This record gives sequence, C-alpha cells and structure tokens, in this order.
Amino acid sequence: MKGTFVRSVGALCAAAFVSLGLLGCSGAQDELQQWIEQQRREAKPSVSPLSAPKKFNPQAYLAGNAVEPFSSQKLTVAIKQEARQSNSLLAAEINRRKEPLEAYPIDSMSMVGSVTKQGRPYALLKVDNLLYQVKQGDYLGQNYGKITKISETDIAFREIVQDAAGEWIERTSSLQLQETAR
Repeated sequence: MKGTFVRSVGALCAAAFVSLGLLGCSGAQDELQQWIEQQRREAKPSVSPLSAPKKFNPQAYLAGNAVEPFSSQKLTVAIKQEARQSNSLLAAEINRRKEPLEAYPIDSMSMVGSVTKQGRPYALLKVDNLLYQVKQGDYLGQNYGKITKISETDIAFREIVQDAAGEWIERTSSLQLQETAR
C-alpha cells in the first residue's frame, strides 16, 4: 500500500509541475500573439499586377484541300513535269508501256541462269518464286532499269535515279548469278 501511495503522490507532483509550467508559458504565448498581430499590421505586400492576356486571333486552316507533301500524287505530278522537259532522261521512259518486271524492286530479283537462243543471250531471273526470261533491252526494277548486257554470270543494266540535288542521272549496276545449294 505504501508503494501505491508513493506513486500517487509522484503523479500528483508531476501534474502540479506541468500546470505551473503552462501558467508560466501563457505570458510568453500572449507576447508572441501580440508580436504576430503587429507584424501583420505593419507588413505591406508588394505584388506587381499581372499583365493582361494577349488577344488570340484564330487563323483559318487553308491547306486542308491542298496536296499532301508526301503523297504519291505529288510525286507523279513532279515526275510528269520533269518528263516534259526535252533534255530529261525520263521523257522517253514515262511515255512507254511498263514491263512486268518493273513492278518489283531489284533487290527482290536473283539471276539463276542463262541460255543462248539463236545466238542471242538470255538470262533467267527468279522473282517471287516465278522464273522470267529476259534479254538485252528489256526493263526491270522500279527505277527505269534497262538491261544493257547479259553474260553467263551477270546482267548489266542502267537505272535512272535522282541524285542529292534532285537531278535525274543514269547509274549502272548488275545482278550476279546466284548459285543455290541443293
């Protein structure tokens, strides 16, 4: 019983010290509140006014019906204009009938053999698992390629392509005989 009494006296003393401490702080707290109020009254905020928003003038979109810059229609028009020039390499190429091998890119073709008929050399080209027989003067590829020479091991041809400046130039190339393993 003596231990309980000591504990309750200790708790009572602690409560007394806390309440006395709070009474001592209340004066400091009042001073703090007065100082904050004084600072609020004396403070003069300096905020610069916002500038008025700029007026937005909407513009009508006029290019909606124009030709798209990357469309095939625009490219076709440009090629036809180029072909109308008398000195153009494309003039003769545009006006002739296209041959079947002009629908395929050169890199999809492979030379698989050659034959000679009536003293004239022919090459055998494989495209999409189909075999085509071509001779000198035939056209192939998508760049107006024309076969200039056929030998037992390769096909030489010229193409008409645009250089970096946009001028049409002739470029020569060849397809080599592809030997397949059986």
